[in-house]
Amino acid sequence: MIAHLIFYVRNQCNSTEFYSFVLNSSPTLDVPGMTEFQLNAHCILGLMPESGIIRLLGPDLPDPSRGRGIPRAELYLLVENAHDYYQRAITSGATPISPVTSRDWGHAAGYCLDKDGHVLAFAQQV
Repeated sequence: MIAHLIFYVRNQCNSTEFYSFVLNSSPTLDVPGMTEFQLNAHCILGLMPESGIIRLLGPDLPDPSRGRGIPRAELYLLVENAHDYYQRAITSGATPISPVTSRDWGHAAGYCLDKDGHVLAFAQQV
Protein backbone atom coordinates (compact mmCIF):
# COMPACT_ATOMS: atom_id res chain seq x y z
CA MET A 1 0.00 0.00 0.00
CA ILE A 2 1.19 3.50 -0.81
CA ALA A 3 -0.35 6.43 1.08
CA HIS A 4 -0.92 9.76 -0.64
CA LEU A 5 -1.45 12.66 1.76
CA ILE A 6 -2.82 15.60 -0.19
CA PHE A 7 -2.88 19.14 1.14
CA TYR A 8 -5.21 21.61 -0.52
CA VAL A 9 -3.16 24.79 -0.96
CA ARG A 10 -3.88 28.37 -1.93
CA ASN A 11 -0.90 28.74 -4.25
CA GLN A 12 0.73 25.62 -5.66
CA CYS A 13 3.97 27.38 -6.67
CA ASN A 14 4.46 29.00 -3.25
CA SER A 15 3.70 25.74 -1.43
CA THR A 16 6.05 23.82 -3.73
CA GLU A 17 8.89 26.24 -2.95
CA PHE A 18 8.12 26.01 0.79
CA TYR A 19 8.11 22.20 0.90
CA SER A 20 11.12 21.87 -1.41
CA PHE A 21 13.16 23.94 1.03
CA VAL A 22 11.72 22.47 4.24
CA LEU A 23 12.02 18.84 3.10
CA ASN A 24 15.35 19.54 1.36
CA SER A 25 13.94 17.63 -1.58
CA SER A 26 12.72 18.20 -5.12
CA PRO A 27 9.22 17.16 -6.16
CA THR A 28 8.87 13.86 -7.98
CA LEU A 29 5.91 15.35 -9.87
CA ASP A 30 5.22 19.03 -10.50
CA VAL A 31 2.51 19.76 -13.05
CA PRO A 32 -0.35 22.25 -13.05
CA GLY A 33 -2.81 20.93 -10.48
CA MET A 34 -0.49 18.61 -8.51
CA THR A 35 2.94 18.56 -6.92
CA GLU A 36 4.21 15.44 -5.17
CA PHE A 37 7.07 14.76 -2.77
CA GLN A 38 8.14 11.17 -2.10
CA LEU A 39 8.43 11.10 1.71
CA ASN A 40 9.48 7.43 1.76
CA ALA A 41 8.85 4.28 -0.28
CA HIS A 42 5.23 4.11 0.83
CA CYS A 43 4.17 7.73 1.41
CA ILE A 44 3.72 10.72 -0.90
CA LEU A 45 2.84 14.28 0.06
CA GLY A 46 0.71 15.96 -2.59
CA LEU A 47 -0.02 19.66 -3.00
CA MET A 48 -3.22 20.44 -4.92
CA PRO A 49 -4.63 23.92 -5.55
CA GLU A 50 -7.79 24.35 -3.48
CA SER A 51 -9.40 26.22 -6.38
CA GLY A 52 -9.69 23.00 -8.40
CA ILE A 53 -11.11 20.71 -5.70
CA ILE A 54 -14.79 21.50 -6.26
CA ARG A 55 -14.36 21.00 -10.00
CA LEU A 56 -12.66 17.65 -9.36
CA LEU A 57 -14.87 16.25 -6.59
CA GLY A 58 -18.17 18.02 -7.25
CA PRO A 59 -20.37 20.63 -5.59
CA ASP A 60 -21.29 18.47 -2.57
CA LEU A 61 -17.81 19.05 -1.12
CA PRO A 62 -17.59 22.16 1.06
CA ASP A 63 -15.22 24.77 -0.38
CA PRO A 64 -11.79 24.07 1.23
CA SER A 65 -10.86 27.77 1.15
CA ARG A 66 -13.60 28.47 3.73
CA GLY A 67 -11.87 26.25 6.29
CA ARG A 68 -8.52 28.01 6.12
CA GLY A 69 -6.89 28.50 9.49
CA ILE A 70 -8.83 25.72 11.23
CA PRO A 71 -6.41 22.78 11.64
CA ARG A 72 -8.09 19.38 11.44
CA ALA A 73 -5.02 17.14 11.09
CA GLU A 74 -1.25 17.25 11.22
CA LEU A 75 1.63 15.89 9.21
CA TYR A 76 3.97 14.29 11.76
CA LEU A 77 7.36 13.52 10.27
CA LEU A 78 9.89 11.43 12.18
CA VAL A 79 13.26 12.65 10.90
CA GLU A 80 16.97 12.49 11.78
CA ASN A 81 17.29 16.11 12.94
CA ALA A 82 13.99 17.68 13.89
CA HIS A 83 15.64 21.01 14.76
CA ASP A 84 16.94 21.44 11.20
CA TYR A 85 13.56 20.72 9.61
CA TYR A 86 11.74 22.93 12.10
CA GLN A 87 14.15 25.81 11.53
CA ARG A 88 13.90 25.51 7.72
CA ALA A 89 10.11 25.68 8.05
CA ILE A 90 10.25 28.80 10.22
CA THR A 91 12.82 30.41 7.91
CA SER A 92 10.48 29.71 4.97
CA GLY A 93 7.55 31.49 6.59
CA ALA A 94 5.88 28.84 8.74
CA THR A 95 4.19 30.05 11.92
CA PRO A 96 5.80 28.59 15.04
CA ILE A 97 3.48 26.79 17.47
CA SER A 98 5.87 24.92 19.76
CA PRO A 99 9.66 24.51 19.45
CA VAL A 100 11.36 21.13 19.30
CA THR A 101 11.09 19.85 22.85
CA SER A 102 11.24 16.43 24.49
CA ARG A 103 7.74 14.98 24.67
CA ASP A 104 6.45 12.31 27.03
CA TRP A 105 5.96 9.78 24.19
CA GLY A 106 9.71 9.44 23.56
CA HIS A 107 10.18 11.98 20.78
CA ALA A 108 11.53 15.49 20.65
CA ALA A 109 9.00 17.29 18.45
CA GLY A 110 8.39 20.81 17.20
CA TYR A 111 5.15 22.11 15.72
CA CYS A 112 4.39 24.86 13.23
CA LEU A 113 1.80 25.89 10.66
CA ASP A 114 2.68 25.96 6.97
CA LYS A 115 1.60 28.92 4.86
CA ASP A 116 -1.86 27.37 4.37
CA GLY A 117 -2.39 26.63 8.07
CA HIS A 118 -1.61 22.90 7.94
CA VAL A 119 -0.01 21.65 11.17
CA LEU A 120 3.49 20.25 10.65
CA ALA A 121 5.39 18.34 13.29
CA PHE A 122 9.06 17.45 13.00
CA ALA A 123 10.14 14.81 15.49
CA GLN A 124 13.06 12.59 16.32
CA GLN A 125 13.68 9.73 18.73
CA VAL A 126 15.07 10.85 22.08
